[in-house]
Amino acid sequence: MSNPDVSAAESTFENNESFDKILSQYEQSHSHRVGEDGRQLEGTVIAVSAESVFVDIGFKTEGILPLTLFQNANETVEVGTKLLVTVKGRNEEGYYELSRQRVERPKDWTSLEKAFAEKAIIVGTVTGVVKGGLTVDVGSRAFMPGSRSGARDAGEMEKLVGQEITCRIIKLDVAEEDVVVDHRSVAEEEERSTKERRFAEIKEGDTALGTVRSLADYGAFVDIGGVDGLLHISDIAWGRVNKPADVLSAGQQVEVKVLKIDAATKKISLGMKQLLPHPWDAVEGKYRAGERVRGVVTRATDFGAFVELETGVEGMVHLSEMSWAKKVHKPSDMLKPGETVEVMILGINVAERRMSLGLKQTLGDPWAEAQEKFAVGSTVEGPVVSLTKFGTFVQLAEGVEGMIHVSEISAEKRVERPQDVLRVGQVVKAKVLDIDKEKRQIKLSMKQLVPTGLDEYIAEHKQGDVVTGRLIEVSGDNAMVELGEGIRSKCRIVATAAKEEQPAAAGQVDLSAFSSMLKERWKSGSASTVKTDEIRAGQIRSFKITKLDQDAKTIEVQLV
Repeated sequence: MSNPDVSAAESTFENNESFDKILSQYEQSHSHRVGEDGRQLEGTVIAVSAESVFVDIGFKTEGILPLTLFQNANETVEVGTKLLVTVKGRNEEGYYELSRQRVERPKDWTSLEKAFAEKAIIVGTVTGVVKGGLTVDVGSRAFMPGSRSGARDAGEMEKLVGQEITCRIIKLDVAEEDVVVDHRSVAEEEERSTKERRFAEIKEGDTALGTVRSLADYGAFVDIGGVDGLLHISDIAWGRVNKPADVLSAGQQVEVKVLKIDAATKKISLGMKQLLPHPWDAVEGKYRAGERVRGVVTRATDFGAFVELETGVEGMVHLSEMSWAKKVHKPSDMLKPGETVEVMILGINVAERRMSLGLKQTLGDPWAEAQEKFAVGSTVEGPVVSLTKFGTFVQLAEGVEGMIHVSEISAEKRVERPQDVLRVGQVVKAKVLDIDKEKRQIKLSMKQLVPTGLDEYIAEHKQGDVVTGRLIEVSGDNAMVELGEGIRSKCRIVATAAKEEQPAAAGQVDLSAFSSMLKERWKSGSASTVKTDEIRAGQIRSFKITKLDQDAKTIEVQLV
């Protein structure tokens, strides 16, 4: 008995049509008769391309599976591999689309009733879009509500027309020939099953090929074979990443390492940078302290700014290492993110992956020649930059300040507060009293530049001169003597002449006569020695100058 389908094909061939076309029509007309009844077939892999796996299933045309199905499952596939597959249908290129799941295509109402009772997964073909959903051919016309299609909008529903789709019968009325099917629950079950299986397969430390599904400010979600993992922004690269979108895009394939698996929450942490060598591994032989390098400012904090020398290698410039000239309160006053700067490496700690940098060291140290430039005894000039309770600071050069103590401001009067006689910005002259290069301190005096009665007195006398003065304070063998207006001297009492008290009478005392009298008695030897307790404040006596110090502005005398 002849096969009518074959006879039709031969008749068509006799009408000079292409044999390939006839074969295609024949296979399509028989597509539901062989292998698509839910039976699993054993196939053999005959080729593997960049995207697909081609399988010989005993048909005149090969079947096809996506390569990602094996990659996501970390399963190796090669020519000769045996697979159990089910035929789903044909694609546009004529290849049989295969599934590794067992799915059935109902043939009659009996098959539909059985699938409904067993809640089995069946396969149908979407035939059109209708109000509220889709029509599906599952051996009989069925309705699929839009909410159960898995499509997000009308556009996605349109794309399903003509496609084969897995589903489950959720309503079956034989009398009314009413069939309602659901694809969404099947897809969700498959997704859960895949996730559970995949979650059980992966281990911490595994490397996987994944696809970026979505991006967020804090990272990216990557599908690694049916289960998602979080690739945190800090684990994308060793260098600083401002936004994941700067380096990744949805749909991009990436190689990741499984960093952590939380079995309780089923969360997976992924990393990309962990698959690359750490930049700090080469730092020890590449950088050294004292070296000048260039880098880009990445960020500023309250205490300093971070500078990236190369991808993944950062150092920090502390506030105190930013300027010689001024005290920096905010790093942003000196450095801005994105700015390229030259810095000096001050120290490297490879173990802790820390590097301290200095900005001011590349600008030159103004104190390097301060000792020669501002020698002790020299006169300097500069503006007042600040006033404190104890004195004032004067800028002598960029980054070099000197301090005038409140007691060194004026020789004419006692100054209680610097701001009573000075103001910020006022230019003053001063004498350098001392300089400490290590402590970066210079002591100045304003009053020592102004000539005084003491200066004149010292200039007019010499050591050994005998002068007249008034005892203003006596304490044991020491006393304080006033030699003139504002001129005082220390006195050591070693031997005294005869006491010559001055009466407390009104009127001027003839000092020159008194001095002559004392000298005469001293020469004649008629003066008798007087006890020290007879010497008291208020007496006018003769003294011998034993020391004159022009620099220190001091005088020492001895009672004669």
